[in-house]
Amino acid sequence: MSYTPDTTRIGFIGLGIMGLPMARNLLKAGYEVTAYDRDAARVDALVKDGGKAAGSVAEASAAGNVVITMVPASPQVEEVVLAEGGVLDHLESGGLVVDMSSITPQTSVQVAEAARAKGLRALDAPVSGGEPGAVEGSLSIMVGGEQDDFDAAKPILEVLGKTIVLCGPVGSGQTVKAANQLIVAVNIQAVSEAVVFLQKSGVDLPAALDVLNGGLAGSTVLTRKKESILAGNYQPGFKIDLHHKDMGIVTDAARTVGAAVPTGALVAQLVAALRQQGDGGLDHSALLRGVKRLSGEDADGPN
Repeated sequence: MSYTPDTTRIGFIGLGIMGLPMARNLLKAGYEVTAYDRDAARVDALVKDGGKAAGSVAEASAAGNVVITMVPASPQVEEVVLAEGGVLDHLESGGLVVDMSSITPQTSVQVAEAARAKGLRALDAPVSGGEPGAVEGSLSIMVGGEQDDFDAAKPILEVLGKTIVLCGPVGSGQTVKAANQLIVAVNIQAVSEAVVFLQKSGVDLPAALDVLNGGLAGSTVLTRKKESILAGNYQPGFKIDLHHKDMGIVTDAARTVGAAVPTGALVAQLVAALRQQGDGGLDHSALLRGVKRLSGEDADGPN
């Protein structure tokens, strides 16, 4: 079976910064989407775009032959999918669960095993690209699971992303996402340190970032974040709080397999410190604020 718009009803759970634009893109592609979020205003926003409202996880799950979950972390996935009365208790037999949250690989394995026990299928399919990628439908999607399930779900995933790769068995998507978050956090920290170094040296910052981004120092992080950094705009596309959670996943998973991540461990501590300074609700580019403080600068001062 291929999950095309004419054969598919989607239950979508979690309409946050990423989930709402993703659900909207599915509607635009012709999919029937019944959504649930604890914030009813988010559901109402999707209904205005042609979606259907569900009053509970159970109702959203029963409405679909595919359920997509996009929630903050492993505890929420366990609550929504695995708990009594959750997705697995209400999705029709043979249905597919696509968890697009960023969680531990172990939780993804638990979800898949519980799904199989109930005659259901599961993929872990975390994403990268932040809010802009979710809005544009240009996310990078890292998938773990069976080839047949991946092939069946690919029409849905192609609506949401541009780079869609089956990385291995269940849990592999989450492992790759953990590596992604490691690279992104270290990259943002390096950009932040460069910005403060350039500022304190009296260099024309916009010009410097332009030329840096045209060479080997260029990156998607710098492309995506340059203008907001220059404007001092930390409106969250991906919150420090969530990257803190992800860095915990990285360091725990690396310890489990015996991989050394010394730079990642240091940046994990800097992310944690930023949360304690009250910046957890800001975009992860707010790592710049931490570097400013360490350099004796006003974190709220102009960039």
